[in-house]
Amino acid sequence: MSVAETDLAAAADAIRRGELVVYPTETVYGLGADALDPDAVERAYEAKGRARSNPMSLGVPSVEAATEYVHAGERERRFMRAFLPGPVTVVCEKRDAVPDVLTGGRERVGVRVPDHDVALALLERAGPVTATSANRSGTGSVQHADDLSDEFLEDVSVVLDGGETGGVESTVVDVEHDEILRRGANADAIENWLASE
Repeated sequence: MSVAETDLAAAADAIRRGELVVYPTETVYGLGADALDPDAVERAYEAKGRARSNPMSLGVPSVEAATEYVHAGERERRFMRAFLPGPVTVVCEKRDAVPDVLTGGRERVGVRVPDHDVALALLERAGPVTATSANRSGTGSVQHADDLSDEFLEDVSVVLDGGETGGVESTVVDVEHDEILRRGANADAIENWLASE
């Protein structure tokens, strides 16, 4: 399902104003805020009811864009080129532009380049944005925009309805340390790449 250009423009404008947006990805619906604006990131934590020590990832439209916000070694870049865009979150050392509130004070941040036309179109217009599931912490991830709770939607300015999503959350991987931090989509292929590269 495609999204109207006017809806994309409204979502990008909302993010630039520091507001929250729900957007579809190939895995689950995501909650988007300006990932470089600490106040906007704080609003995303509030909406989710998420502990500030639990980091959020950064969504960008391409591997090239990712390298503007993280320090990625050659092996990490090879991995990104092999698996992104796709249902993978790659944990890398953050650059100074990435606020500590996004990473829970850590020096590393997860990077996501979703394989979804609507998500990529939004990220092209407003990226980088937070890449975290659009739900209250402790409740299930959402595959249909209709399943977003009314309570959650009170904090959201725009919902981009892209139809049903894939449902399996991204695999989180720390390439530098050869570690899969969360198994999700493509986990076996990622494991094989880490073992062979």
